[in-house]
Amino acid sequence: MNKILILGAGLMQKPAILAAKHLGYKAIVVDANKNAVAVPLADEFYPVDLKDRVSLLELAQKLNENDELKGVFTAGTDFSASVSYVAEKLGFSAHSFESALNASDKVRMRACFEKAGVPSPKFQELDESFLKQTSSYFSEINFPKVVKPCDNMGGRGCRLIRNESELSASVKHAIENSRTHRAIFEDYMEGAEFSIDSVVYNGTLTITGFADRHIYYPPYFIEMGHTLPSKVDNKIKNELIATFALGIKSLGLTCGVAKADIKYTKNGPMIGEIAARLSGGYMSGWTFPYASGMNLTEEAMKIALGLEPDYLLSNRVSLPWQPHESVKGKAQPFDLYEISNTLVSAERAWLSIPGKVKNIYGLDEVKQIYGVRDVLPRVKEGDEVDFPRNNVEKCGNIIAVGINHEQAYKSAEEAVSSITLRLETHNSKTEKFLSGSSESDEEGFPVSAFTFAPKKPVSSLDIETIAAGKGTKIPENTPVINCLPETLIPLADSLKDWNHRTLRKTLEQFDCICPNHAEIDGNKFWQAVLRGGIQGALYVADTAGNS
Repeated sequence: MNKILILGAGLMQKPAILAAKHLGYKAIVVDANKNAVAVPLADEFYPVDLKDRVSLLELAQKLNENDELKGVFTAGTDFSASVSYVAEKLGFSAHSFESALNASDKVRMRACFEKAGVPSPKFQELDESFLKQTSSYFSEINFPKVVKPCDNMGGRGCRLIRNESELSASVKHAIENSRTHRAIFEDYMEGAEFSIDSVVYNGTLTITGFADRHIYYPPYFIEMGHTLPSKVDNKIKNELIATFALGIKSLGLTCGVAKADIKYTKNGPMIGEIAARLSGGYMSGWTFPYASGMNLTEEAMKIALGLEPDYLLSNRVSLPWQPHESVKGKAQPFDLYEISNTLVSAERAWLSIPGKVKNIYGLDEVKQIYGVRDVLPRVKEGDEVDFPRNNVEKCGNIIAVGINHEQAYKSAEEAVSSITLRLETHNSKTEKFLSGSSESDEEGFPVSAFTFAPKKPVSSLDIETIAAGKGTKIPENTPVINCLPETLIPLADSLKDWNHRTLRKTLEQFDCICPNHAEIDGNKFWQAVLRGGIQGALYVADTAGNS
């Protein structure tokens, strides 16, 4: 039976394993983690580090002894260069190894863009020697800047640097998150952000997903969801696609897939990064297939197997070449096409304040909400959780589908707002968060649950404006919705927390989950609600009951 080698066995690789089976190939899966979630789906599994190209090649050669191995593939991992290395050695269809390296190392990538005149931020490469520079050197830097590892994904080690006091710790953290102990230091791009998936094939570029990204919580860049298709107007969209095409050309990508994180700034499109793989974040394997009806992973895999992506070729429509002024005059590198969408997909994440999970409520119930397709928790009872500083620290994701943006938004956000993580009491991390304190290099982070909520410790607050009087008590077993301070009543239905939950819904959920509670100090309770949402409310009530 013919085989395909799939790099990675995490959830993002599940669509690839299923696509291989649907195409009639044996799925040979490798991952350093033998307990990865998709391992049971593999026809054969081998515990190999995806960074170890030599071992991957040796395994591929062994699998190909009878010419049964037909291709190498990955999706949602940072190892497209490993794919191209093996594919190039064995003569399989793929981007060249050099071009995959260009799309894997952010310094090489930026250098390619710069040489070709493709809009992207000014940058410099950093290693640990940067931290030994004099203070006068640092004082000449024009902030804000962004620092990120040269070779990692998921936002690990990536953050905004707003001033000199945040510089050293941020650079050190980025270097620590780099496999090669290097970071890239670049200008910050201000503007709306988008994700683009595409297929590069026989001199054509087909857009297979164009989504709005919803990024929050500086100094970090936490993607709280994406919506596909984007609501951006066609003129801006076409300018972004033209810049993306020029970026792909500059990297030398010619055969396979490419994805971009790209912004539209006051100066037009600017590329954040281009990778030689399908996107993670549930876009290529979930939201785009739901919106378009096309199995993108399967079409991309056909190219890796040396087959024609026939469904893609027969269902795409032409796009015009409409570059922004910043790249006008540059030759069009590809014939442009797009796969149309008939539905709207909305992916939304939910998150937690710091602590340890005691109970999780709502996971089964939200599956019944109209339009919800997937409920994808990332944590379970007993896990340690934190307010996310990267995109792998979120607690889970909802994917909903609707006939329009409004319907998809509503379904996804209703589902997220109905999931509650109750934390264990007497946890120093939870209490530090609820006090409103932050680290010296993270001023204003994490934000409060409700945007106006005070960020100062309880001892320095004007409690009267929040809790309607010093010494307020909430009697035992009393519904807290009936105790809402007058100052907050007008805001009960307009304010929403990180998880799209209104203040009113927060209190109603509390009364449902915790109808029997001890007497609660009202000042502490309302402060905890404003700072930590329903999790703060439950924590204070549970602590009062255990004191």
